[in-house]
Amino acid sequence: MAVLALFPSLGASSPPAKILSLDLCSDWLLAKYAGRSQVVALSPLLKQYPVEWMGDAWPIHNGSLEQILQLKPDLILSGEYNALILRQRLISLGFRVEILTLPRTLPAVVEYEQRFLSLVGLPITLASQPPPAVEPSSQSARLLLLGANGIGTGLQTFEHDVIQQAGWRNYLESDGYRSLDLEQLVTDPPDAVMWSAPKSPALANQFAKHPALHHAIPENQWLSSNYWHWQCPGPWTWQLIEQLQEQRMQWAG
Repeated sequence: MAVLALFPSLGASSPPAKILSLDLCSDWLLAKYAGRSQVVALSPLLKQYPVEWMGDAWPIHNGSLEQILQLKPDLILSGEYNALILRQRLISLGFRVEILTLPRTLPAVVEYEQRFLSLVGLPITLASQPPPAVEPSSQSARLLLLGANGIGTGLQTFEHDVIQQAGWRNYLESDGYRSLDLEQLVTDPPDAVMWSAPKSPALANQFAKHPALHHAIPENQWLSSNYWHWQCPGPWTWQLIEQLQEQRMQWAG
């Protein structure tokens, strides 16, 4: 009985009053939807990847088992790839740990939000909905999603679905993520480039700053968005699609 009193069991049925997150995407969903008083701590990843809209008012744990035991959360949220050993230890101690599998398609984003809302005791009707799709054609402008270290995003990716939903064609015609060839880009430049890397790591940004690239692709064809929009699927995914749709219309105009 003493162990059950100390560690909340998996059978809790009332809305959780003390929620703790083990990963960044869960951090953002909690900040978006949950009440501040409902959250006992967000993950230490929040310090590595801060976002302005969250502010500084959220408590952050240090990732140690000892501190989490002291906080006694009645619900722990984790992504499928995060804190594997820690979350298994928490489960063995009787904590309720729920794994949020990241969506790999756009329709799955709604289901992902709905499951999160259900876990934290909120109505699933709060889940955001995608904007109407703008189907690209063979004549649609080609957009290159360019990340740090000269990495481009190709087909069979979540990001590719975002690009298509906004009415662009993906510049890359191969699958997955690939290192870009500067000579190829200069010889056959995309119609527009979406720069989707963080601003801070200077060495990682050298490829995107190459003079030959900017000579081949004028400055007005370089688009930008908040980098964090691309990091975790969620309600901000629809905002990103709407932004890309608007930028496509501006480019066409």
